[in-house]
Amino acid sequence: MKVIAFEEHYKTRAIAQANKNNPIEQIYHKWHELGRFPGDLSEGVPHGIYDLDEKRIAVMDEAGIDVQILSHTSPGPEELDPSIAIDLARQANDGAHATITKYPERFMGFATLPMRDPKAAVEELERTVNKLGFVGALINGHVNGRYLDDKFFWPVFECAEHLDVPIFLHPNRPPQPVVSACYEGFNPIVSGFFALAGAGWHIDVGVHAMRLILGGVFDAFPRLQMIVGHHFEILSWCAWRGTYGFPPKDTGLKHHIMDYLRENFYGGILAGDFGDQVPGAIDPTYSLAFNAYLAMVNLIGIDRVLFTTDYPYGGMVAARRFFDQMPISPGDKEKIGHLNARRLLRLP
Repeated sequence: MKVIAFEEHYKTRAIAQANKNNPIEQIYHKWHELGRFPGDLSEGVPHGIYDLDEKRIAVMDEAGIDVQILSHTSPGPEELDPSIAIDLARQANDGAHATITKYPERFMGFATLPMRDPKAAVEELERTVNKLGFVGALINGHVNGRYLDDKFFWPVFECAEHLDVPIFLHPNRPPQPVVSACYEGFNPIVSGFFALAGAGWHIDVGVHAMRLILGGVFDAFPRLQMIVGHHFEILSWCAWRGTYGFPPKDTGLKHHIMDYLRENFYGGILAGDFGDQVPGAIDPTYSLAFNAYLAMVNLIGIDRVLFTTDYPYGGMVAARRFFDQMPISPGDKEKIGHLNARRLLRLP
């Protein structure tokens, strides 16, 4: 069965250097010092994040991943000053395109965008889609605490709807006041994971998606499609209470919360193992991941579920093992593995 993976990250050394004072980069380096995500620091944290060559393909082959849609990880150019972000985003997209051109059967691309300058972001999205053949964009969450429901950013959504390409809403570290209030006070590994992949990322993306809905983004751009990974973050739960809590008579929106999630969002499955963990060692049956999948699929339906590995933060072998063990029909696996991707991305 062909597998197309959607949340597959890389990083450029130039953007990493520009973001050297970003809390996420500092957390990664601290983790490395403490033995989490070990390896040669020059190869990035986690190991493999800089690879856009045969090394990455070898890992894909070992795991049984046919295609990766490459996207620049967080922190990206979104929060950098436009004076450098515009050029760095272009360099990153051109680098990804070089890999896609060299291995067209194995890679596709999501654009990275200089979001502090929406006009430049629109121009880069148009360039990458129309000239480089990219299939959408990935935006790493809020922009210095400014969420994308702010109409300042809406030209990017208008452009994506016009180009008929999706936007992957990827996590960013929650704003510092939130981190200070909710996630700090433990040892560096625990506090770091608590604010990022342990909880903070998933909560912040869920809040962000709800802001997009409540802010009227999808009433303004009803054909816009967003992708949310990690088993739909916290949105499966938010849909239940949010649908009752925000009726159209109060929000002024055209629909209920659940309607937007079912019409404008796709979700990605995820095994859960991190790249430095032995696949299946913690939960051999992947019951935790499957329960999270059930909450997502029961909300948005099987036709809106996509495959992801979250490489290199997550392990590709673990992702494929979880997928193969999922107790669902072969037809549903075909949809998750590649059929839904083909429809969303208009692939032949």
